[in-house]
Amino acid sequence: MRGIIGLIPLVDDARESLWMLPGYMEGISAAGGLPVMLPLEADDDALDRLCGLCDGFLLTGGHDVSPEFYGQERLPACGATSPARDRMEDGVLRRAMAADKPVLGICRGLQFINAALGGTLWQDLPTQRPTDVCHRQRPPYDAPAHAVDLLPDAPLAALTGAESLQVNSYHHQAVRDLAAPLRPMALSVDGLVEAAWHPGQRFLWAVQWHPEFSWRSDPAARAIFRAFVDACNARP
Repeated sequence: MRGIIGLIPLVDDARESLWMLPGYMEGISAAGGLPVMLPLEADDDALDRLCGLCDGFLLTGGHDVSPEFYGQERLPACGATSPARDRMEDGVLRRAMAADKPVLGICRGLQFINAALGGTLWQDLPTQRPTDVCHRQRPPYDAPAHAVDLLPDAPLAALTGAESLQVNSYHHQAVRDLAAPLRPMALSVDGLVEAAWHPGQRFLWAVQWHPEFSWRSDPAARAIFRAFVDACNARP
């Protein structure tokens, strides 16, 4: 049976709506999963029910993580945040980890997982940590923007059989201090953590780049979706 994978919704404040990029759903479906966009819900009973129904969770991109969530004052360059989404994701992540259900974070997903587990973020790379590496590319978003080096003892290197990857990139926040439970899987050439995992969980991975844009053309992006979906389908 195809595992049911709950996707955290993207939030459009101006239109007062929730939405989803097709690439998240298509990438999950192509890997053999059944993606479902979740409601923006933080009620404990509702989250218990949702987390019981889903076999895994994809934490998507979107708003900046609220600095208050990781104990910092908001800087002027911090972008729009969604406290409602922060609350929901926190509830989903903690329930998923307690049940040892697979979680994949993408872009904001990496940042949120890191913050939720005790790490900190750069609120704005251009003003706080300027670099020549292109972390916020222009379209087309499926094109590579920069390289990342894979750590040899981490599962992403084992999955891909590679020492480095060319990845797309569209973010202005990033991991600053990696949360203690997490381990890095990939680093950009300017030293940012570009992927991380939790060795104490069955599958808790997160990447800073965007396989939802590149999975059709990039074997590594497809492999990441496949590894996640396989973990969701392999119900313990």
